Amino acid sequence: MIIILKPATATAMQAKLVSQFGADHEIFTHNNRIAIQGLRPEALPAAVQSSRLFHPEDTIIKTLHSVIGGNQFVMMAGPCSVESAEHVDQMAAVAKQGGATIVRGGAFKPRTSPYSFQGLGETGLQYLRTAADKHGLDMITEVMDDEHVAMVAKYTDIFQIGARNMQNFSLLKAVGQTQIPVALKRGMSATIDDVLNAAEYIAAGGNHQIMLLERGIRTFDNKYTRNTFDLGAVPVLQSLTHYPVIVDPSHAVGTWELVTPMAMAGVAAGASGMIVEIHDQPTQALSDGPQALKPATYLKMAQQAFQLHDLMQTWA
Repeated sequence: MIIILKPATATAMQAKLVSQFGADHEIFTHNNRIAIQGLRPEALPAAVQSSRLFHPEDTIIKTLHSVIGGNQFVMMAGPCSVESAEHVDQMAAVAKQGGATIVRGGAFKPRTSPYSFQGLGETGLQYLRTAADKHGLDMITEVMDDEHVAMVAKYTDIFQIGARNMQNFSLLKAVGQTQIPVALKRGMSATIDDVLNAAEYIAAGGNHQIMLLERGIRTFDNKYTRNTFDLGAVPVLQSLTHYPVIVDPSHAVGTWELVTPMAMAGVAAGASGMIVEIHDQPTQALSDGPQALKPATYLKMAQQAFQLHDLMQTWA
């Protein structure tokens, strides 16, 4: 196998590959090229495959209605939980009006309290799929365990791995065996290396359609915001890996009044997109109502987000 490396990072990557394979393979290097005799591409470790050193170009994930990564900016919006067929249909229409190409909604909800609403299960998946197709949108929804992967795969365009499941290695391996894009949320106490290692579990299975979601981390002060929105993680992750980085201001702050300014901050940090929660009657929402944007607020925020992203492209 002959690998052509980006000149600026060729020396570092050559050293990494020689260290990894030099004992078992004959290796030749010349300028920004390295030849490893007898090695097939799938034998490269996920840590190498996901690194900017090996893969300097951005990963672009293409679904039926969306392009995620690179210079594109994707909007994902919808209710926290799928509550009914009628409601998710209404929210999908609002999401699309704001420029979203992906509707979100949870059919299985991992909740802190066992007495909270846990979702509608497969019926919720059917409602979300119907709404997505009706409005010409892709669908993203959370898969909670490896036993649900096959069922959720029948409906969704993108798997979401929630923060609580970021290190559920059986689940990561299971979605890694599919070719359905995976949105991996950073765990609430996870370091940058933790989330990158979790992504490698998915990539090791052969699925490289991965996007990373920054949704805030737990720190010493959650009095005013639900989590601490780690905006610095966006450019750091982009410098270390070629996967798209998406921001989730809804879960980061937990209060709808703070979602718009943090959404703008995420765009300014260079995110490839965002995922936000919307609800027409947040006080009646079955989950996470306080952080949901009402339709009018969402539409204004989405317009500002796209405008800011377009402005930033003129500075590049």
